[in-house]
Amino acid sequence: MKNWKKLKENQELWKIHDVREAVIDVIRVFFKRQDFREGFTPILVPVPSAESNLEVFETELRSLKGDKRRGFLIMSPEYSLKKLMAAGSGNIFEITKCFRNEEEVSESHNPEFTMLEWYRIGTDYKTIMEDMESLFTEIAVKLDAQTELKKWKYQGEEYDLSTPWTRISVAEAFEKYAGIDIESLLDKEKLFFKALEKGYMVDEKSTWEQIFYQIFFNEIEPRLKDSHRPIFVYDYPSSQAALSRRKASDPRFAERFEIFLAGLELGNCFSELTDSTEQKSRFEQEMILRKERGKTSYPIDTELIEALESGIPESAGIAVGVDRLVMLFSNCASISETMYFPANEIFEL
Repeated sequence: MKNWKKLKENQELWKIHDVREAVIDVIRVFFKRQDFREGFTPILVPVPSAESNLEVFETELRSLKGDKRRGFLIMSPEYSLKKLMAAGSGNIFEITKCFRNEEEVSESHNPEFTMLEWYRIGTDYKTIMEDMESLFTEIAVKLDAQTELKKWKYQGEEYDLSTPWTRISVAEAFEKYAGIDIESLLDKEKLFFKALEKGYMVDEKSTWEQIFYQIFFNEIEPRLKDSHRPIFVYDYPSSQAALSRRKASDPRFAERFEIFLAGLELGNCFSELTDSTEQKSRFEQEMILRKERGKTSYPIDTELIEALESGIPESAGIAVGVDRLVMLFSNCASISETMYFPANEIFEL
């Protein structure tokens, strides 16, 4: 039965959707209180993000005269927000719809989803960790004044949300949970043989990235959930952070983190790359990878490069999946339960 019909039959289910409204209300108050500007950027753009592992929804913009232009639904508002930062927006956030194609519709994925992004000027990814802790715990308390952060519950399991949350580097996580040292992690041949020893299905055609994520998804992520704590996994290998600043102390790694809780990846953060020359080079590499992976081809966003050239403040930013926040705070096991019209219902997937 489709969600709108379930709502008609069981009025109690409206409470799940009330959680979405409440979460978004708290988010807006949280950032407005800190004098962040709210962004309202386009969903339909001529050039989308360059990530080589993501696929786009492509469409066509037509005029009455018959003129045609390629158009794409955004995978993230990031590029538009950075142009506004170059224009002098200051700290900025946005809550918007985003779209990603060729992803399995699952308990934690929907091709159309709600994204929260924010960018803080004059700081790095460590401050965004503190933002994330403060925002999440504020939502928890605002939605339930009686909640105990040390005994917060989701799907029958108890989690400790008390701050500061756990922080572990990618290198530390591979060493601790997979028994792979930093030199083996960064060397394709060594990582390949480690994967073979562990029984993974790899061969000479397997890329370093494919091997990395096989191990990460199978050996690292499950252990993160077992901790029953929110965990920041930070300092990813530079190849896995196309828009992030490299670490000055070790350029093999980039100032990027992801946040995990209850088996869900909630957000992805960078200390933002502001060097236009390096960013253009990375975009060009991403486009080569897109072609190799059979993804839709399109130009790089030269307007973003122009914005970086004009000067953009040192900053850090994060993209957070709002629907996954709603899942957690409404105690839903599936993202589709939190949506009035999930894709698996309207497209009968």
